[in-house]
Amino acid sequence: MHLKSTMSYNRRKFINQLTGAAGTMAFSTLLNPTIATKIEKALHKIKGQNAQQSATNEDFWQQIRQAYTVSATVINLNNGGVSPQPKVVQDAVERYNRLSNETPSYYMSRILAFNKEPLRRQLAALAGCTKEEIAIHRNTTESLANIIFGLPLNAGDEIVLTKQDYPNMINAWKQRAERDGIVLKWIDLDFSKTKANELVQQFTSTFTPKTKLVHLTHVINWNGQVLPVRAIADIAHKKGIEVLVDAAHSFAHLDFKISDLNCDYLGTSLHKWLCAPFGTGMLYVKKEKIKKIWPLLSAPEPQSDDIRKFENLGTRSLGVEAAIGQAIVFHNMIGSERKQARLQFLKNYWTQKVKDIPGLHFQTSLDPTNSCGIALFTIDGVKPQKLSQQIFDDYKIHTVAIHWENIHGVRVTPNVYTLLSELDLFAKAVREVATAQLRK
Repeated sequence: MHLKSTMSYNRRKFINQLTGAAGTMAFSTLLNPTIATKIEKALHKIKGQNAQQSATNEDFWQQIRQAYTVSATVINLNNGGVSPQPKVVQDAVERYNRLSNETPSYYMSRILAFNKEPLRRQLAALAGCTKEEIAIHRNTTESLANIIFGLPLNAGDEIVLTKQDYPNMINAWKQRAERDGIVLKWIDLDFSKTKANELVQQFTSTFTPKTKLVHLTHVINWNGQVLPVRAIADIAHKKGIEVLVDAAHSFAHLDFKISDLNCDYLGTSLHKWLCAPFGTGMLYVKKEKIKKIWPLLSAPEPQSDDIRKFENLGTRSLGVEAAIGQAIVFHNMIGSERKQARLQFLKNYWTQKVKDIPGLHFQTSLDPTNSCGIALFTIDGVKPQKLSQQIFDDYKIHTVAIHWENIHGVRVTPNVYTLLSELDLFAKAVREVATAQLRK
């Protein structure tokens, strides 16, 4: 094959991989071939670079930016809530929905439904487990609710969790306690203690012979603190305690496999850092644990060891589910290690720009061993809500004010499409607000 033909073939192969259907049926692509070609060339240029080197290659990330349809006027630094989808994912959702609407009962039940098993296999490969341990859900809340409400527990059994966990999960455990008389042992995380052994101690000192499970939020969504899940899990298992992990903000953000965490159960939202369609999530249950968990919704065989018993939702958007496959391909094209390095680099970039501002304080550890791409900061004398709103009013930069337990500040979460020029503007906005406050 001639060189020109080879290059053409490789380009077609790349585009087809990036835009192909997630299951058994292929559909025509709507992705701009020019963008795909530019990304392919950018990937070629960083070949041989390690994750840290490619994290700072702005030419590459400029091309990644072009694969999104983000606003040209509003700078989104609140990707921690929900992340936008690359255009290839948006297009997949639209074409699957259009197909479904031609003859819904036929295309949904006889075509798109067959995408689920290939998709389960793709998710399992990304997560580092077997496909028989993965259930496809709509979000982290739905995934973890299956465990919280389905775990066999008796009155007096103890669950260890923190006041800084996600509210939906806290409320689920409170409901379980009110209904069944289980005991919730609360930890109020002290974020001044950032060393791994100190964080581990906060959890393990709460364990008693009555402790049945520890609920661990891998990345605290409020401020980006990464918990030493594996170290806590190892100690918990030695004491016969099960481990549930809320991975809403760590999956497809940090470079890890579920086996690295040594957990029994894990839930995540795929519409966060995987940039999958809105309303997609995933549940992991260790194979030998599936049988004892009662599904949240009715199933023909609720005590079977088939992971699919957790998916009896009824009619759902199969087009949205099927398009998860394109998000996985796009994520793998970037690479988990490279993606984590880039997100860390972006966090470090803007924090270094503002760290010398008088009155500014970070409410997040900047140590790469227990932090990620999320950071929280405050300015003396300025309420977080006012600070976030002023930055938006003056510069149309979207952040979010956080008020939860002992965590208060403005949360900043860039994503892979974020440009350094946008972070420069953000740093300028923060400096202006701080300077104005000093003049008062």
